[in-house]
Amino acid sequence: MPEFLLELFSEEIPARMQARGAEDLCRVVAGALAPVMDGAPRGFFGPRRIGLVATLRAEVTTAGKEERGPRVGAPEAALAGFLKKHGATREMLVERGGFLVLDKPGESVTARELAARALPGAIRGLAWPKSMRWGTSGFTWVRPLQRILCVLDGEVVPFALATPDDTVHGLASGGFTEGHRVMAPGAFAVASFAQYQATLRDRRVILDAAERARLIEDGLARLAAAEGVRIVPDRGLVEEVAGLVEWPVPLLGRIDDAFMDLPPELMRATMRVNQRYFTMVRADGTAAPVFGVVANIEAPDGGAAIVAGNERVLRARLSDARFFWDQDRRQKLDDFLPKLSSVVFHAKLGTQGQRVERLERLARFLAPHVGADPDLAARAAKLAKADLASGMVGEFPELQGIMGRYYALAGSEDARVAEAIGAHYRPLGPGDAVPTEPVAVAVALADKLDTLAGFFAVGEKPTGSGDPFALRRAALGVLRIVRENGLRLRLGDVFAEAFFGFPQAVGSSAAPEFGMAVAQEKLNAGWRAPAGSAHPPMVAAFAAGLVDFLAERLRVQLRAEGARHDLVAAAFGNGAEDDLLRLLARADALKALVEGEHGPNLLAAYKRAANILRIEEKKDGPHHGPVDPALLAAPEEVALAAALDAAEPEAAAALETEDYSRAMSALAALRAPLDAFFDRVTVNDPDAQLRRNRLRLLARLRAAMDAVADFSRIEG
Repeated sequence: MPEFLLELFSEEIPARMQARGAEDLCRVVAGALAPVMDGAPRGFFGPRRIGLVATLRAEVTTAGKEERGPRVGAPEAALAGFLKKHGATREMLVERGGFLVLDKPGESVTARELAARALPGAIRGLAWPKSMRWGTSGFTWVRPLQRILCVLDGEVVPFALATPDDTVHGLASGGFTEGHRVMAPGAFAVASFAQYQATLRDRRVILDAAERARLIEDGLARLAAAEGVRIVPDRGLVEEVAGLVEWPVPLLGRIDDAFMDLPPELMRATMRVNQRYFTMVRADGTAAPVFGVVANIEAPDGGAAIVAGNERVLRARLSDARFFWDQDRRQKLDDFLPKLSSVVFHAKLGTQGQRVERLERLARFLAPHVGADPDLAARAAKLAKADLASGMVGEFPELQGIMGRYYALAGSEDARVAEAIGAHYRPLGPGDAVPTEPVAVAVALADKLDTLAGFFAVGEKPTGSGDPFALRRAALGVLRIVRENGLRLRLGDVFAEAFFGFPQAVGSSAAPEFGMAVAQEKLNAGWRAPAGSAHPPMVAAFAAGLVDFLAERLRVQLRAEGARHDLVAAAFGNGAEDDLLRLLARADALKALVEGEHGPNLLAAYKRAANILRIEEKKDGPHHGPVDPALLAAPEEVALAAALDAAEPEAAAALETEDYSRAMSALAALRAPLDAFFDRVTVNDPDAQLRRNRLRLLARLRAAMDAVADFSRIEG
């Protein structure tokens, strides 16, 4: 089958857009050429090009189709318009079902014809995160487009991007592309993908992005090993640099000794963010006085001038960093706090200064629950955001928290306070470690819980895929901190405490709408505050809504870990539980029961009982109330009642002591009497009293099992 090659050659495409651009190109071209496409196209991308290679069928015949026209007897104008649209005559129409119908035969179309017709629209419609215009054309693309290479079976597929309303941009397809801008300038002809890829390599362009990344990593690793150091792993930077160079040439530069006393995180941020340099460390993990840089050319002097130039640039960058470092350390962290009162956190949630007050209060509340000293937790929370007002974090926002830790140590703060300041944003992602020191745990939780409570209260919940304030990430952070540290927290109480930290919730500044949308949604769903709740009903409902959000994140997390989604949902039951560790223990015990010897039959009997009750309760329910022992006629229902008499208190006592395995074992003892009951007892007995009593017995069974878990959510 013919080979199809398409390349869009332009000025430099931003590295972060290249892979997605090639992916989108494959998608739109596969759609445009679907009738002749044989398998999925394979994309490629680089600094100045995106493209694809595919196999096409040379020619296909489309199926015939019926085009229904106007009704019989319709005005002549309608008929004339239909005939003109389809290029048909009156004699070609037939009457069918009261309409005039045109039977259009299938047509043969070649891959070349279809590509020439469909590709201009596909290319013009390719969407980029940011696009630009050039010249006077209305055509937009990520960067000025310079060439279109399009060949099928070695022959050019001719088309142009010009449209009737935009004739200025007359770029047309051809059979040429270009190699390296500096080392091999000029165009060359292309006949096949193999020749295209090989010639590009000869002209100092490596087409495969993965190969460019591998050359960067391997080259830098070799240079580092020769110096007795190693490169700091940074896959994101490797992939970015692979999108900046066509012919990667790794080089090693040196850092002046005068800068080696700067914090290593600061040096790395300066090198990575501003210059795309790679950091090196010694065998003991300390910063090495060398850095990696990747050139895009093979210089005649072996790269000496390139290295010298980059060393000069880095020297200037580190001098700037030194200035901020020295300036910030002239004052204590407390001195930065007044500036936070003029820094807006969110228009509806006040300033960073107000947020610091909330964090201080919430961290003090959390401290006893996580084993932390309340005074140290409050002190760390008070200083956690102070570095946002520093010159260094103003220049390098990614160093927030990190610089606060250094400034706290320089100001003789307790080491635990400094550690908490540096760790309170963590975990930043799935691969990031969670804080484990108790003071750090208290502040990290306070930061995330305050964020969740505040944004939910002002109606900024995540919707669909939109989460502009990273609330899902904050929730996952809370879950990981709680799980990995084995914390026992009543999250409903914690969220209520966070809620009362906002001035909109208390005093003269109280806003009646603050948090009430979340609370009302929970109440509308039938939620009721548990007996003895220490919080007003609306506040308890608001907190329960936030616990639901965390619980949903936990369900997602557990499913990703391989847990059965139905067992997770069943363990969560009616949503009244707000202790994550208890939920997890319940889910584990439920899994052991359901997958054990008695589980399948017990589950089947429960569902049978629930179905009977659902049907009968529609007739004359509900069938609650005590079971009358005098009406237990059959031995099997007597045995089931006796089994429930034993299982209910046993399960309740086990739940009280959080012995979920014991609670599940108590339920497992119901399996045999349940089987016998359904084998030999007719629930809907003609005797109304017997029927009602047996339905109450089943309702008691359902309630006893639902107290342990929501078995209705378990599949099977």
